[in-house]
Amino acid sequence: MNSTISRYFEAFNAKDIDAMLACLSDDVAHHVNEGKIRVGKALFAEFCAHMSRCYDENLTDMAIFANEEGTRAAAEYIVNGVYLETDAGLPEARKQTYRLPAGSFFDLEDGKITRVTTYYNLADWTAQVSA
Repeated sequence: MNSTISRYFEAFNAKDIDAMLACLSDDVAHHVNEGKIRVGKALFAEFCAHMSRCYDENLTDMAIFANEEGTRAAAEYIVNGVYLETDAGLPEARKQTYRLPAGSFFDLEDGKITRVTTYYNLADWTAQVSA
């Protein structure tokens, strides 16, 4: 299932939301860092559109891991970003750059991602964009 996860992250870096959605099951559970669980591709697409408006991000230093059954995977990476537009409840955006370690965890079934959970240190991000 590394290929599904690789395609997902390649689509992220290409800013191709449709290609990201193609990697997901229809009822994907998206566990947002510091947020609520969103279920379904429509809510995932809505989240991606919001993120694209507020942030320009590229992921580097990617390491992907998967269990032998291909039902679970994880990735560790560096988020290299620019804060484009102020996000509600967060510091004011002034095109600040940031570099942040992060990780994502996945459940997979029949070659599709059924769960995406992403973690990063919000306090670290806030300190970087507030400096």
